Amino acid sequence: MKRLAPVALILAAAVALPAAAQERVLNLYSSRHYQTDEALYAGFTKKTGVRINRIEANEDALLERLKNEGARSPADVLVTVDAGRLWRAEQMGLFQPVKSRVLEERIPGELRHPDGLWFAFSVRARPIFYLKGAVDPAQVRDYEDLANPKWKGKVCIRSSSNMYNLSLMSSMIANAGPVKAEEWAKGVVANFARSPKGGDTDQLKAVAAGECQLALANTYYYVRLMKSAKPEERAVADKVGVVFPNQSGRGTHVNISGAGVLKHAPHREAAVKFLEYLASDEAQAYFANGNNEYPAAGKVQGNRELASLGEFRKDSLNVTLLGKNQAAAQQTYDRAGWK
Repeated sequence: MKRLAPVALILAAAVALPAAAQERVLNLYSSRHYQTDEALYAGFTKKTGVRINRIEANEDALLERLKNEGARSPADVLVTVDAGRLWRAEQMGLFQPVKSRVLEERIPGELRHPDGLWFAFSVRARPIFYLKGAVDPAQVRDYEDLANPKWKGKVCIRSSSNMYNLSLMSSMIANAGPVKAEEWAKGVVANFARSPKGGDTDQLKAVAAGECQLALANTYYYVRLMKSAKPEERAVADKVGVVFPNQSGRGTHVNISGAGVLKHAPHREAAVKFLEYLASDEAQAYFANGNNEYPAAGKVQGNRELASLGEFRKDSLNVTLLGKNQAAAQQTYDRAGWK
């Protein structure tokens, strides 16, 4: 983990240096912890000459830190995963609006805040995974099919408090309404093969082992197994198939990794340049090839395994609703008995 210099030193430097010199530095708070992002940041510095100072921590720790730092914060940009967490930061008043023709042209409207408070730079799809040879993929065309009693005892999934599942339920509430969303949750709970536990990779491994036959997971976990240097992990991917659900309707649920310029950013110009860089073809390729995520702008280039999953129709719901419906999503899961 790379750490920023103490806040006092940064503030002292800001006073001592002229404005032009200040613009050569960008202070970044990030909850992304992928080694491949190093190349992303190095690319920005090479292109602009702006050096990046970075603090990495989990989302809750970063939000608490920003809250405590207030107007004295040295941070320019917050990068985090999941629209729900971006929404939380927005509700805390941490962002300032950005007006950029580059960002508006490159990032689709449903993948950015309507007022320019934050923008998506990578997309994570959450499809259905099934055990090959045991499940006919034609029988799980939609998320709603997971609630069919025929799958009793055959569904593995992680906990309801997981951000990925909260965002999925948030999208179902927005698309189908709260009543149908709760009926779906109750149906899925009735089909659990076991109590929710583990992460997305654990669900995929459980399917491959025959502990269950169906699961939900983000695509980049699956592609990571496909590309693994470990034969046993590639074997998991070989045993598991993928279905992008709801292709004849609203489309497959997607979530994002995104960023926004912070309210008290001392290097605003550099911060906006950084967001614009993240939307460039060069940076979008890093997201796709480095962490097996779908680019927010353009198509997958260079990641053979990710591209092999095929193109699919994405839910066009504006991702801001994934955060706004979060509390209702957790309440829905709780009423359904989804632990």
